[in-house]
Amino acid sequence: MNDTVMPHVDFRSDTVTRPSAGMRKAMADAEVGDAVYDEDPTTNRLESMAAERLGMEAALFFPSATQANLAGFMAHCGRGDEYIVGQTAHAYRDEGGGAAVLGSIQPQPLPNEPDGIIDLDAITSAIKPDDFHNPVTRLLTLENTFNGLPLPEDYLQNAIELARSNGVSTHLDGARIMNAAVAAGREASAIAGRFDSVSLCLSKGLGAPVGALLAGSTELIARAKRIRKTLGGGMRQTGVLAAAGIYALEHNVSRMREDHDRANRLSEVFREFPELGAGEARTNMVFLSPEGVDMRAFTAFMGDRDIITGSAHGKLRWVTHLDIDDEAIESVRRACKEFFGR
Repeated sequence: MNDTVMPHVDFRSDTVTRPSAGMRKAMADAEVGDAVYDEDPTTNRLESMAAERLGMEAALFFPSATQANLAGFMAHCGRGDEYIVGQTAHAYRDEGGGAAVLGSIQPQPLPNEPDGIIDLDAITSAIKPDDFHNPVTRLLTLENTFNGLPLPEDYLQNAIELARSNGVSTHLDGARIMNAAVAAGREASAIAGRFDSVSLCLSKGLGAPVGALLAGSTELIARAKRIRKTLGGGMRQTGVLAAAGIYALEHNVSRMREDHDRANRLSEVFREFPELGAGEARTNMVFLSPEGVDMRAFTAFMGDRDIITGSAHGKLRWVTHLDIDDEAIESVRRACKEFFGR
């Protein structure tokens, strides 16, 4: 478990992680400069490292993955252009409509299939013909992992080829791409490098307190840098934050296997109680669809025992991360036995 003592076991998200002692030391020792002037050596190192890890020419540090995605959309699209995105994708449903509000970019949402993909025929039909009545379809956006599911390798390749054959660029919301890479036993560059741009969140499973990166071609990142300034994302001595990102990439990627293993064990625990309708673990997530169980009463019961969980898409979502250890999983088993009187 993380070195920082936590008052409860929090399964709501991998965003609740707290920096370890090693990460805090790296932050305290970081060499800094003015990042707006490109004079922060630690931030520059993080950006170079991230670009290499993601198979891109360049990368840019952002306060959040939401802003990184937005800058990516705005770097690809002009006012009145369109991006294709999943109906339940984070970049469409959970980022405040920023592309439309701030970028004047029209979303074209399409249904996500149960495995997270967007049907290729639906994408083909959504790409607008060259007609002045229509917005120009500029971008296809995919998300990996999607609700914890890594997108199939062959699907990613087919979707990218489809987009390019129609003159459409591609962006990957890779907030949890490291989870996808670890699950597949591959380098992240093998997944991300085929896209025109990709975002990476540092403050989820990677355990940094804040920050994200946008990676792409040198030209695209140059456009995104101007956009970042417009969005208020230009920061100064960011090396203190970038050091956490470097530490995360150096220490917290391969250990994600532990999160995935614990999610599997958590799923096994829940299957001891069929009423909870547990699904298989999805990298570091487990979803419950209780039948005949008062979900509010169940979550309140868990909360009374300092076990915190959340909901997503009408289900209970449990997320494992570096602040969840084996004892946390056992505490869930004990609480479930008590709740169901077994």
